[in-house]
Amino acid sequence: MASTADEDLAASKTDGFKVGEKKTVEEYAKLVDQNDESLNRWKASLGISNSPALPVDPKDTRRCVIHSLALEVAGRPDITIDLSVPGALQSLKTKPFTIKESAKFRMKATFKVQHDVLSGLKFIQVVKRKGIRVSKDEEMLGSYAPNTEEKPIYEKKFAEDEAPSGMLARGHYEAASRFVDDDDNDHLKFDWSFDIAKDWK
Repeated sequence: MASTADEDLAASKTDGFKVGEKKTVEEYAKLVDQNDESLNRWKASLGISNSPALPVDPKDTRRCVIHSLALEVAGRPDITIDLSVPGALQSLKTKPFTIKESAKFRMKATFKVQHDVLSGLKFIQVVKRKGIRVSKDEEMLGSYAPNTEEKPIYEKKFAEDEAPSGMLARGHYEAASRFVDDDDNDHLKFDWSFDIAKDWK
C-alpha cells in the first residue's frame, strides 16, 4: 500500500497516453531523413549528435545523475547545493533556505544522462506547512540523450515562482521533491525545507 508521501509525489497521468517504444541512442541516430526538418530538429532537441559520448563507469547503472540544485534570485548570488558532497541532501532538510516574501525566484538543476536516452524527465514537488499541503507542482523537463564531449552537462532552469507575502505566509515550510521519468523511475528523491521571511538573511 502506497504511503501518503508517495501518493503526494505521484506524477499526473494523461488518459490514453502510452509511453512510446524505447529505442537506443544508436537507433535514434539512424533515423535520418534529410528532407524531414521536423525529425532532424527533434533529434537535435534530444541532444543526439555525432559528438563522441562521454566515458561511463559500467558499474554505475544510473541513467540520470543530478549534480547540483540551486536557488536563483535576480540580483543575488545563487544558493547552490553540490550533491557530490557527502551529506548534501541531508543538509537540505536541516538547514533551510531563507526566501524573502514576494521575492521572485527559480530553481535550477545540473545533471548528466548516461547509458541511454532519458525519456520524459519531470520534477514533482509538494510543499507543506504544519503538515498541511499548500501546493503541488509538476514540471516537465524534457527528454535527453546521453551527454557527449560537446555537451558534457545539462542545465535546466525551472519556471519562475513568487514567494507568498504577509504575516500569515511567513514561517517554516517543508518540501518533498522528486525527479522521475516516463517509466516512473526515480532519479532523485529528497526532502528539504525553507523559511519565508520579511527579509533576506
